[in-house]
Amino acid sequence: MNTTVSITGMTCGHCVASVTEELEALDGVQSVAIDLTKGGTSTATITSAAGIDPDRIREAVAEAGYTMADVDA
Repeated sequence: MNTTVSITGMTCGHCVASVTEELEALDGVQSVAIDLTKGGTSTATITSAAGIDPDRIREAVAEAGYTMADVDA
């Protein structure tokens, strides 16, 4: 199952690495792919065996220091 989320505030590869690390630590996540839009709204696609609670995703993104703007499960 793929879940796509929009994330604001990311500007570089380090940002991508931080968010990827936090999202990959969530139970059930198999992979994370991030399309970086510097200074704009980036998109993260999270692949998992089952759906992941958007609140858990939001918390992981916040832990990395960014804001989740939207989710498309």
